[in-house]
Amino acid sequence: MTHSLRDLFYLRPDIAFFNHGSFGACPRPVFEDYQRWQREAEAEPVEFLGRRLNGLLREARQALAVFVGADADDLVFVTNATVGLNIVAHSLPLDRGDEVLGTDHEYGAMDRMWELVCAGRGARYVRHPAGVPFASASQVVDAVWSGVTDRTRVLFFSHISSPTALIFPVKELVDRARARGIITVVDGAHVLGQLPLDLRALDADFYSANAHKWLMAPKGSAFLYARRDMHKLVQPLVVSWGHAGDPAPATRFVPDNEWQGTRDPAAFLAVPAAIRFQKEHDWDTVRGRCHELLRETRQRLAAFTDLPALSPDDPSWYCQMASLPLPACDLAILQKRLFDEHRVEVPTVSWGARSFLRISIQGYTERWEIDALVNGLRVLLPQVIHDVNR
Repeated sequence: MTHSLRDLFYLRPDIAFFNHGSFGACPRPVFEDYQRWQREAEAEPVEFLGRRLNGLLREARQALAVFVGADADDLVFVTNATVGLNIVAHSLPLDRGDEVLGTDHEYGAMDRMWELVCAGRGARYVRHPAGVPFASASQVVDAVWSGVTDRTRVLFFSHISSPTALIFPVKELVDRARARGIITVVDGAHVLGQLPLDLRALDADFYSANAHKWLMAPKGSAFLYARRDMHKLVQPLVVSWGHAGDPAPATRFVPDNEWQGTRDPAAFLAVPAAIRFQKEHDWDTVRGRCHELLRETRQRLAAFTDLPALSPDDPSWYCQMASLPLPACDLAILQKRLFDEHRVEVPTVSWGARSFLRISIQGYTERWEIDALVNGLRVLLPQVIHDVNR
């Protein structure tokens, strides 16, 4: 099964690829569906964009809505989670002295976003330690909540963090924030296709996730979700025609944000094909196999680094992606030499003055790739570790 799955991707056969978490990799059948939509658009652009597109996007949103446990009218396609979260951040009514509480596990681009938005409003973005290692949901919730003050208006956190690849207790955090009247904004960039998602059950105010990562849709496909009572707050980043000429909708959330002028919608329209691909290939089983391979990799690396992990060895904390600790070393050189000398593509992460490899295991991953990574690290780590006494 492993070999046949790898054959369904365009990945180079000579590269051990562990960076699915950054940009994803699109299966051939899904990519072909994406190109089919592009060809349809080119065959009759006016008919496709001017008369068919609204209905096609609605059908694609409906398929996505079933997959993520939401109403289609509470979802809008965006090109990536960063765009979705920017829409929210620029829309929220922040006043001078208000605080947006984030954690020290957030994606750096989102830290910059909140800093810019808050600076323009006289508000403050607070990056609060969530504490590691993660040991229990209550420990994480209490650590995050210790940063809440009477000025906290927004709680922002990742469902799966980018630098540390840890799964946060989303439901517990959302429930506590709602009881306090704090708006919740969740960065789900790494969730869709890696973890089951039920947006109704989570009940966050806003949630944005990429489809081009773990769902393996084409690049440029993501969604923004807003609870129905939050639609009124959302202001589009790009003001355009919306659904001009259509009957007035009950909410402006979708038309105001989905139509931004002429652009290629093919990646959005291929999302249902990505959902079908995973269903056809029994992706629950694939995810389980990927987790076991990652668990094995984590154990093999720990055996010779002897460094403490960021969480217990439990699927409640990581699924197909994990940040594994390394000794202090020159990460840039290590990453380059792993690629140049061992044909291993893997991202390195510096977080909290510590060094990590962030390893992604996807359905196409084969055991020889893990061997290449482990062997490369055995050779290179002694050469790149800093001499702390120097």
